[in-house]
Amino acid sequence: MMTKNHMLKLILGVTSGTVFLSLILLLVFYMRRRAKNRRNCDDTETPEKINVDEGETQDLVKFQGGEELSITDILDAPGEVIGKSNYGTLYKAFLQTSNCIRLLRFLRPICTARDKEFVEIVQLLGCIRHPNLVPLLGFYAGPRGEKLLVYPFFRRGNLAEFIREGNAESHKWTIIYKISIGIAKGLDHLHSGLQKPVAHGNLKSKNILLDRSYQPYISDSILHLLLNPTAAQEMLEASAAEGYKAPELIKMKEANEQTDIYSLGIIFLELLSGKESINENPTLDEDFHLPTFMRNAVLDRRISDLYHPDILLSSRNNDESLVDEECILKFFQLAMACCSPSPSLRPNIKQVVWKLEEIGKR
Repeated sequence: MMTKNHMLKLILGVTSGTVFLSLILLLVFYMRRRAKNRRNCDDTETPEKINVDEGETQDLVKFQGGEELSITDILDAPGEVIGKSNYGTLYKAFLQTSNCIRLLRFLRPICTARDKEFVEIVQLLGCIRHPNLVPLLGFYAGPRGEKLLVYPFFRRGNLAEFIREGNAESHKWTIIYKISIGIAKGLDHLHSGLQKPVAHGNLKSKNILLDRSYQPYISDSILHLLLNPTAAQEMLEASAAEGYKAPELIKMKEANEQTDIYSLGIIFLELLSGKESINENPTLDEDFHLPTFMRNAVLDRRISDLYHPDILLSSRNNDESLVDEECILKFFQLAMACCSPSPSLRPNIKQVVWKLEEIGKR
């Protein structure tokens, strides 16, 4: 594991000469830009793409929210590894010049799509902005084919950690509802808010980040399109092992809006029950897969297994978030509809948002 003091430039394989030259070229541009604007580096929403100064660098592409980025600052950033996969590494990095913590995703050259396809997808990601989607702030292409994506860092972590911690906040209906409808609205933007609908492809609770007020942000949108077919398929296999893969999905390139809805349903069930999508140590009476476990609970009339009991308890102790069992069961029915084995029986994302809004009015 990379220590905090280990520099990212060592991992990216940049030579000292390149860094020295870059430092000289970028210092003038960076100081000029720094004098123009100083941005807040906390959790923020960042709308549309910005223009890069012509001649500044061909290797660093910046989007709105990433104005302060520089190659030197990125490559010299002390980083801590917080995630690893066959296709890359995720770092929590402190950019010292801009005094920001950012999330850096390094993609191995051997695992990425062809350059033309890659650049097209990066440009699309740089333009996608929504209050519930993690924005791409910058992109760096190194001299040896290495690629680095820069995102905001969310201190509260991901939804999977939040659910597993089992603290009282994760059992409050107001927070469950806020997270659920936020995820749905973010997914709605991907499915219907762009010129051409795109599927997320790898929706799961680990890819939902939370800010201080529990506002959800969907991360890793269309990441599979940045990978070559082999690496993308490995991503699908990992998703299947974690219980989020729709049953009809054989190849990652076949991911679509309906397979996203299936994954969304799994996340809703996790939020409601506090259980994991896959039970690695099931008893003889339990099923290892969450939707199947829930169906069996309905058949056996084990209603208490459908949701965490503290949801009703916390609601009774807080008049502002009063919810009854009927409302919770409607949310459960929606989640199960999303998890239907048949794609044609799943609601589309517009229907999911509408149903959630109806539930929220109760």
